[in-house]
Amino acid sequence: MFELIRSGGWLMIPILACSVAALAICLERLWFLRSSRILPEGLLAEVWELIRSGEMTPERLRSIREGSPLGALIVAGLNNSRHGREIMKESIQEAAAPVVHEMERYLNSLGTIAAITPLLGLLGTVIGMIRVFSAIMLQGTGNANVLAGGISEALITTAAGLAIAIPTLVMHRYLQRRVDSLVLVMEQEAVRLVEVVHGERDVNFS
Repeated sequence: MFELIRSGGWLMIPILACSVAALAICLERLWFLRSSRILPEGLLAEVWELIRSGEMTPERLRSIREGSPLGALIVAGLNNSRHGREIMKESIQEAAAPVVHEMERYLNSLGTIAAITPLLGLLGTVIGMIRVFSAIMLQGTGNANVLAGGISEALITTAAGLAIAIPTLVMHRYLQRRVDSLVLVMEQEAVRLVEVVHGERDVNFS
């Protein structure tokens, strides 16, 4: 494996760096975007029970807000519930912006890696072919080792770039879709609480 990497030339260094960065981002985002962390089960029922029993204190609000992204939206709505339904919904939408931004963290970087690694591979191909033609100009076609080395470098970097770009692009699309799905569910849950607080919906958080 090391010989194969070395045969690819110096462009294998940024390609390998991109692979390490992509793997780290994917693992971190998969851990961060767990449903149990973003949408804790039973949170709405717990919040409503605290409201109904009059036990919702500033300390509990702080704990709920810091506990999960859904909690942050719920608390933003509750803090403005006395101003009416529309203001409560607007405050939830405003609170959602930084929450979504945090959920999409590093996804642009992952997309960039998916875009540049094939280009790095292509650059390696061009450099390898330049080396081949330079060797032909200087030595003719008789030195097979030099020709094979240039062609090998071109093929290895291209293959490496594509091998990293393809799974990275797949993970980028998957993670972006996961963020969109989680945000949709968070908004639906927050709106349910708004409607229950203002008596527009029966209490049913099961």
